[in-house]
Amino acid sequence: MNQDTLLDPWIDASQKGFPHQSPPLRRSQIGAQGWNVLDGDLPLPLAVIKRDVLQHNLAWMQDFASGHGLGLAPHGKTSMSPQLFRLQLDAGAWGMTFATVTQMRVGLAAGAQRCLIANQVVADIDLDCIAALLPSRPELRLMFLVDSLAQLDLIEDWQHRHPDAGAFEVLLEVGVPGGRTGCRDLTQALELAQRLHASTAVQLVGVECYEGLAASGDTAQDQAYVRPLMDLLQALVAACDEQDLFDSDELLLTAGGSAIFDLVATALKPSLKRRVQGLLRSGCYVTHDQGNYQRMMSAVAARTGCGTGLQAAMEVWACVQSCPEPGLAILAVGKRDLSYDLEMPIPLALCARGTRTLCAAPADWKIAKLNDQHAYLQGAGPQHQALQVGDRICLGISHPCTTFDKWRWMPLVDADYSVVDAIVTCF
Repeated sequence: MNQDTLLDPWIDASQKGFPHQSPPLRRSQIGAQGWNVLDGDLPLPLAVIKRDVLQHNLAWMQDFASGHGLGLAPHGKTSMSPQLFRLQLDAGAWGMTFATVTQMRVGLAAGAQRCLIANQVVADIDLDCIAALLPSRPELRLMFLVDSLAQLDLIEDWQHRHPDAGAFEVLLEVGVPGGRTGCRDLTQALELAQRLHASTAVQLVGVECYEGLAASGDTAQDQAYVRPLMDLLQALVAACDEQDLFDSDELLLTAGGSAIFDLVATALKPSLKRRVQGLLRSGCYVTHDQGNYQRMMSAVAARTGCGTGLQAAMEVWACVQSCPEPGLAILAVGKRDLSYDLEMPIPLALCARGTRTLCAAPADWKIAKLNDQHAYLQGAGPQHQALQVGDRICLGISHPCTTFDKWRWMPLVDADYSVVDAIVTCF
């Protein structure tokens, strides 16, 4: 993958939201076209990112991590956007996190020098790729998670067939009963740590966990969930440090999704015999949302006194295509265009056809149902009755990850919805 091509690709009308009659353009040319979303210069539906809010979120999260003495390794799976990766790195990120080797390769091409695959790597083809990348770029650090002796056996079998390959840097993952991956108790984790340390196929450089699966936004409930996990992580780290099981002078200790990252931040800087680099891996912060993560951020703000904190930068605009019966308007947007896995989209604003005037959506408006290409907007008041075919509706989302993956490009807009730049995605 060529970095210049990845960061400044061609975008054309084969990608939804791009003006039908425009010739293909480099990403870097889009901000000079004079397009404005409210003037109808781009076809709807259209996902947009508000530039000023994006910049606020980049700075806010970096400041939060730095203020706790931690590094930030944002999870790239959220956006899979090379342009956003570069912005995150330029804002001070320690490195980037990914879920797969394929995602990691995009991050490397975008300029990341430190990449953590926060997942188990088990397939030969993925180990082949990591091993091939390292000798050609000695400045790279490519790490992944191990949580079982069975996985280590596969890695050692691979090494036996590739005796000239170096050892892989790995982090041991701990988890919770009934959760996803990760060792479930200290005995299991310590046995694995001892085997990892003894193995010539890997170097144990840290410990990882993920606390966000059961995040609820209820502080007492979330604290009760997080505390045993972080106790396990710290007990394992202390035992491994005492037994000299880590294979590096600096220990990486990492947790922190996008929901309750403040509850783990203080546990990532224990006092040990060796240096500790604590890392948060939040990803959704980059654009945040108007639903699930907004509720989570409200709880973070209440716990930390951080004010409003992160703000929603992404919106999806859609056109009213039909008003078939009282109280119902059909929007030309659907499951192919925005997230619906956590909750339905959230009506935010109305812009009547032919105007640039934004009016806040009434509280009783709701998206009751989605089809592939249609949204059912329900409401009972006079503002809903006045809706006309051709009016534009601004929708908020809940869960940015599953909106990003529905778009190959998104314009960045200023406060007046003029297009000032663009990003692309690599899903």
